[in-house]
Amino acid sequence: MAPTKSAAGVNRLLVALPSEDRRRLLADCEPVELVFAEVLAEPGERIHHVYFPTMSFISLTTRINERTCLEVGLVGDEGMLGISLLLGVNVAPLRALVQGSGPALRVDAASFCEALEHSASLQCELKRYLYVRLGQFAQTAACTRFHVVEARLARWLLMTHDRAHSDGFHVTHEFLA
Repeated sequence: MAPTKSAAGVNRLLVALPSEDRRRLLADCEPVELVFAEVLAEPGERIHHVYFPTMSFISLTTRINERTCLEVGLVGDEGMLGISLLLGVNVAPLRALVQGSGPALRVDAASFCEALEHSASLQCELKRYLYVRLGQFAQTAACTRFHVVEARLARWLLMTHDRAHSDGFHVTHEFLA
């Protein structure tokens, strides 16, 4: 099934906006299909698009060394990719990798920043989302440092299940490692 702008109803950040602000932002959005393993952003690269997953999810990773990456966050229908634009920073801090394929809404960064300038409610919702993301980053850091591998895997499976909208999802051994 092809994604439509009405698919925004399943992105909880967009649903939380007043209808007029949501309508204005959706007017600039285009439906896209995110593909498993597609890289949407690299650290230090300019942000070209903001993504609002609807039935897809994105893994946020940071490089530890030349061969190792660590997942530090997930973005599903509760959020967005491109939150640093809220802070006036137009470069990606983390690698964004599609971990769950499916539909999303995409808006170019310039249109998103313009919508942000004109909508106090969008700013407010995104600040709340940023607050939650910061808490999740802290929790991930603590779990990575103090929990045994089985507990970390259980946490990851639960977080991924919450975003996959299914009891089954695709993951590679390399990514789990």
